[in-house]
Amino acid sequence: MAGSSHGHTPAAWTGVIISFIGFCVASLFMVVASPVGFWVGMGIVLLGGVVGGIMSKMGMGQKPHFHPLNPPAAGREPARAES
Repeated sequence: MAGSSHGHTPAAWTGVIISFIGFCVASLFMVVASPVGFWVGMGIVLLGGVVGGIMSKMGMGQKPHFHPLNPPAAGREPARAES
């Protein structure tokens, strides 16, 4: 998606970095056959998603963008094509 700003926010970067570290931890403990360490790593992965979501709610995520030709109507869903 050329010209997109998808994922270029502090919330996205922080969530992805924490999740990446969790995947690395889980992978390491999978190789050394330690189920407890593996699940700790998976917990870190989930923590990354939670931290990214919280940061996004705090205003550090991508701002909503509405197309100028199709502004959102209050209390109404976008029109759907009938088939």
